[in-house]
Amino acid sequence: MQITSRFTIGVHIIAALEYFKKDYNVTSGFLAGSVGANPVLIRTIMGELKDAGLIKISQGKTGISLAKPIDEISFYDIYKALDCVEENGLFHFHENPNTSCPVGKNIHKAMDERLIGIQTTMESEMKKISVGDVYNDIKKEMDLQ
Repeated sequence: MQITSRFTIGVHIIAALEYFKKDYNVTSGFLAGSVGANPVLIRTIMGELKDAGLIKISQGKTGISLAKPIDEISFYDIYKALDCVEENGLFHFHENPNTSCPVGKNIHKAMDERLIGIQTTMESEMKKISVGDVYNDIKKEMDLQ
Protein backbone atom coordinates (compact mmCIF):
# COMPACT_ATOMS: atom_id res chain seq x y z
CA MET A 1 0.00 0.00 0.00
CA GLN A 2 1.41 3.34 -0.98
CA ILE A 3 0.13 6.65 -2.18
CA THR A 4 2.11 7.63 -5.25
CA SER A 5 4.83 10.29 -5.11
CA ARG A 6 2.55 12.41 -7.31
CA PHE A 7 0.87 13.50 -4.07
CA THR A 8 4.04 14.87 -2.46
CA ILE A 9 5.08 16.41 -5.77
CA GLY A 10 1.70 18.17 -5.93
CA VAL A 11 2.18 19.58 -2.42
CA HIS A 12 5.72 20.63 -3.36
CA ILE A 13 4.47 22.45 -6.48
CA ILE A 14 1.78 24.34 -4.56
CA ALA A 15 4.21 25.32 -1.76
CA ALA A 16 6.85 26.44 -4.28
CA LEU A 17 4.34 28.54 -6.20
CA GLU A 18 3.50 30.38 -2.98
CA TYR A 19 7.10 30.68 -1.80
CA PHE A 20 8.53 32.06 -5.04
CA LYS A 21 5.54 34.05 -6.33
CA LYS A 22 7.03 37.47 -5.59
CA ASP A 23 10.59 36.77 -6.72
CA TYR A 24 10.34 34.56 -9.80
CA ASN A 25 8.22 33.84 -12.82
CA VAL A 26 7.77 30.20 -11.86
CA THR A 27 7.83 27.81 -14.82
CA SER A 28 7.54 24.05 -15.13
CA GLY A 29 11.31 23.93 -15.64
CA PHE A 30 11.88 25.90 -12.46
CA LEU A 31 9.53 23.58 -10.56
CA ALA A 32 11.21 20.49 -12.03
CA GLY A 33 14.50 21.77 -10.63
CA SER A 34 12.97 22.35 -7.22
CA VAL A 35 11.25 18.95 -7.12
CA GLY A 36 14.14 17.09 -8.75
CA ALA A 37 11.87 15.49 -11.32
CA ASN A 38 11.41 15.37 -15.06
CA PRO A 39 9.70 18.51 -16.46
CA VAL A 40 7.24 16.29 -18.37
CA LEU A 41 6.03 14.78 -15.08
CA ILE A 42 5.76 18.26 -13.56
CA ARG A 43 3.70 19.52 -16.52
CA THR A 44 1.41 16.48 -16.29
CA ILE A 45 0.81 17.05 -12.58
CA MET A 46 0.32 20.78 -13.14
CA GLY A 47 -2.32 20.03 -15.77
CA GLU A 48 -4.22 17.90 -13.27
CA LEU A 49 -3.90 20.57 -10.56
CA LYS A 50 -5.21 23.12 -13.07
CA ASP A 51 -8.14 20.88 -14.04
CA ALA A 52 -9.01 20.59 -10.35
CA GLY A 53 -9.05 24.39 -9.99
CA LEU A 54 -6.03 24.52 -7.69
CA ILE A 55 -3.63 26.42 -9.96
CA LYS A 56 -3.85 28.75 -12.94
CA ILE A 57 -1.54 28.47 -15.91
CA SER A 58 -1.23 31.27 -18.43
CA GLN A 59 1.26 32.26 -21.05
CA GLY A 60 3.39 35.30 -20.50
CA LYS A 61 4.20 37.32 -17.44
CA THR A 62 1.77 35.79 -14.93
CA GLY A 63 2.79 32.20 -15.70
CA ILE A 64 1.72 29.69 -13.06
CA SER A 65 -0.09 30.79 -9.90
CA LEU A 66 -2.43 29.48 -7.24
CA ALA A 67 -6.12 29.62 -8.09
CA LYS A 68 -7.06 30.16 -4.45
CA PRO A 69 -5.31 30.97 -1.17
CA ILE A 70 -2.83 28.33 -0.06
CA ASP A 71 -4.67 27.90 3.26
CA GLU A 72 -7.74 26.79 1.30
CA ILE A 73 -5.94 23.99 -0.55
CA SER A 74 -6.08 20.82 1.50
CA PHE A 75 -4.04 17.66 1.25
CA TYR A 76 -7.30 15.97 0.25
CA ASP A 77 -7.76 18.39 -2.67
CA ILE A 78 -4.38 17.37 -4.06
CA TYR A 79 -4.93 13.68 -3.29
CA LYS A 80 -8.19 13.71 -5.28
CA ALA A 81 -6.87 15.92 -8.08
CA LEU A 82 -3.95 13.62 -8.78
CA ASP A 83 -5.73 10.25 -8.43
CA CYS A 84 -3.06 9.10 -5.99
CA VAL A 85 -4.86 5.84 -5.22
CA GLU A 86 -6.18 3.17 -7.53
CA GLU A 87 -9.87 3.27 -8.39
CA ASN A 88 -10.76 0.40 -6.04
CA GLY A 89 -9.30 2.14 -3.00
CA LEU A 90 -6.22 2.52 -0.88
CA PHE A 91 -5.92 -1.17 -0.08
CA HIS A 92 -5.50 -3.76 -2.78
CA PHE A 93 -6.90 -7.10 -1.65
CA HIS A 94 -5.26 -10.31 -2.77
CA GLU A 95 -7.19 -11.72 -5.69
CA ASN A 96 -7.91 -15.36 -4.99
CA PRO A 97 -8.21 -16.36 -1.35
CA ASN A 98 -8.86 -20.08 -1.01
CA THR A 99 -12.60 -20.45 -0.44
CA SER A 100 -12.06 -23.99 0.88
CA CYS A 101 -10.11 -22.50 3.79
CA PRO A 102 -12.16 -20.96 6.64
CA VAL A 103 -9.86 -17.93 6.69
CA GLY A 104 -9.75 -17.54 2.89
CA LYS A 105 -13.52 -17.94 2.67
CA ASN A 106 -14.22 -15.15 5.18
CA ILE A 107 -11.25 -12.79 4.95
CA HIS A 108 -12.99 -10.24 2.73
CA LYS A 109 -16.07 -10.11 4.92
CA ALA A 110 -13.91 -9.70 8.02
CA MET A 111 -11.66 -6.96 6.58
CA ASP A 112 -13.47 -4.95 3.89
CA GLU A 113 -15.44 -2.69 6.20
CA ARG A 114 -12.40 -2.04 8.39
CA LEU A 115 -10.23 -1.13 5.42
CA ILE A 116 -12.87 1.24 4.08
CA GLY A 117 -13.01 2.82 7.54
CA ILE A 118 -9.25 3.31 7.59
CA GLN A 119 -9.31 4.99 4.18
CA THR A 120 -12.25 7.20 5.19
CA THR A 121 -10.44 8.27 8.37
CA MET A 122 -7.26 9.05 6.45
CA GLU A 123 -9.18 11.12 3.90
CA SER A 124 -10.98 13.00 6.68
CA GLU A 125 -7.64 13.86 8.27
CA MET A 126 -6.29 15.01 4.89
CA LYS A 127 -9.15 17.50 4.67
CA LYS A 128 -7.94 19.11 7.93
CA ILE A 129 -4.40 19.81 6.69
CA SER A 130 -3.75 22.62 4.25
CA VAL A 131 -0.73 23.18 2.08
CA GLY A 132 -0.55 26.46 3.96
CA ASP A 133 0.43 24.45 7.05
CA VAL A 134 3.37 22.98 5.12
CA TYR A 135 4.27 26.36 3.64
CA ASN A 136 4.34 27.96 7.10
CA ASP A 137 6.67 25.23 8.37
CA ILE A 138 8.97 25.80 5.38
CA LYS A 139 9.06 29.54 6.12
CA LYS A 140 9.87 28.87 9.79
CA GLU A 141 12.75 26.59 8.80
CA MET A 142 14.09 29.21 6.40
CA ASP A 143 13.93 31.85 9.16
CA LEU A 144 16.03 29.59 11.40
CA GLN A 145 18.75 29.15 8.78
